[in-house]
Amino acid sequence: MWRRSFSTATNASTALKEKKWDALVIGAGHNGLTAAAYLAGSGLSVAVIERRHVIGGAAVTEELIPGFKFSRCSYLQSLLRPSLIKELELGRHGLKLLKRSPSSFTPCLDGSYLLLGPDRELNHSEISKFSVNDANAYHRYEKQLESFCKLMDPLLDSPPPETAQNGASFNDRLKGKLRKWAFWASFMRQALSLGQKDLVDFMELLLSPASKVLNKWFETDVLKATLATDAVIGSTASVHTPGSGYVLLHHVMGETDGERGIWSYVEGGMGSVSSAIANAARESGAHIVTSAEVSQLMIKDSGTVNGVLLADGTEVLSPIVLSNATPYKTFLELVPNNTLPDDFTRALKYSDYSSATTKINLAVDKLPQFQCCKLNHPDAGPQHVGTIHIGSESMEEIDLACQDAVNGVPSRRPVIEMTIPSVLDKTISPPGKHVINLFVQYTPYKPSDGSWGDSAYRESFAQKCFSLIEEYAPGFSSSIIGYDMLTPPDLEREIGLTGGNIFHGAMGLDSLFLMRPVKGWSSYRTPLQGLYLCGSGTHPGGGVMGAPGRNAAHVVLQDVEKP
Repeated sequence: MWRRSFSTATNASTALKEKKWDALVIGAGHNGLTAAAYLAGSGLSVAVIERRHVIGGAAVTEELIPGFKFSRCSYLQSLLRPSLIKELELGRHGLKLLKRSPSSFTPCLDGSYLLLGPDRELNHSEISKFSVNDANAYHRYEKQLESFCKLMDPLLDSPPPETAQNGASFNDRLKGKLRKWAFWASFMRQALSLGQKDLVDFMELLLSPASKVLNKWFETDVLKATLATDAVIGSTASVHTPGSGYVLLHHVMGETDGERGIWSYVEGGMGSVSSAIANAARESGAHIVTSAEVSQLMIKDSGTVNGVLLADGTEVLSPIVLSNATPYKTFLELVPNNTLPDDFTRALKYSDYSSATTKINLAVDKLPQFQCCKLNHPDAGPQHVGTIHIGSESMEEIDLACQDAVNGVPSRRPVIEMTIPSVLDKTISPPGKHVINLFVQYTPYKPSDGSWGDSAYRESFAQKCFSLIEEYAPGFSSSIIGYDMLTPPDLEREIGLTGGNIFHGAMGLDSLFLMRPVKGWSSYRTPLQGLYLCGSGTHPGGGVMGAPGRNAAHVVLQDVEKP
């Protein structure tokens, strides 16, 4: 699947040093591959350098247990930009999306449950079991979020209108001003078309805690909790944290085949997203190498990039380098000391990379049987198709789990999102057996009551998660063949996610748009000429979107085309 990549650092080094490249990309995560595809498609010679033996970054498929292929980190697709899918012809390059309907299942210990999905009649029927008022309000809620997403779409697919930095030529400053005026004029026209009431509602959503937003709309605990998980996923925030409403919106921005808010599995696992983008990049001439680690950026005395130095001492030359690593990794570990402005370094050093996320991937010999469904047969039902919310029966339950982490310990009753992609994807597990993903919160990077480096401590937490699932699906633990667990330090070490943060940095309102990664440098350019960022630490943020890679490539091409 990942053809033409090299299996050893020696081979990679030999191939890379044979010529001076037009552009280098550090990291073969999906954003780095996206940037490479667009740059190579514009005629540049491009090399992508990946530290691991496999491409994909966090969007990766790995066969860790024989016969079971895990989406080891990211596990669902919806945010990948439609423009990217179309322009890179990812369908032709092997991307196959498997829609989920229903898309959500929340079991309750009292024997009730809630199913939700793209079927409006199903949603109304399911929510009516708890509240007719909520059932009637739900469609209006979805329509409002959809209108807000349409407002955000142009922001996602274009670089922020950053002010030209000191030293820019008169022509560059003029072009920058014209782009800014055009950007803001277009945005204001679209914003005003919403009308004042919707604009105020939009601002409320951006600034408010998710709990306030959801309490305004609904009265049913299990419905509010199910929706609230999107507002806290991947963060250290509570449902009561101001600004968590935006993260709620961020996770409904995507679409599958033109259908808004529809999340899907990817046939072959999330590595197939990266593989399809890599195939598009290679078709355009990009060169992708694995098992080659960049140890340092090479910077001339003039403050311009000259290439990268590999861990084996090989110098790879290029006047343009795009980093798909986190901003912290890029500037505080790969850039030589005393190269960057002090205020820039200080801002990066104190950016929020905290994480409370653990990912557990399991191989099981049978599907979990949920007590509330009153079913006792091995076949998959609607409850197995979508995301299964465990330990999320009320927003208070989610908040209590968060408060444990605030106090330095893993949640006593973790918030778990369970998915079983093998129900729809028959390519990732042996017949009759299944792959299960558990996305677990909240787990501090450095727990105060133990260490993730202690195997007994790790096992104890994993068993706590399995026992919680067992409360809803008796017999679950006995079905486990084996599992792989990535705690925040594991995500940092294995995947390169600073602090274990899956978004390359917190998604708070103080870290978005013109302030991502830091104020004054939101346009993918950096204080070092020729060095660009192209990962999730830039606008518009985390998730398997591809927008940072695509936007960064367009900025590079603008700069390359300057007279």
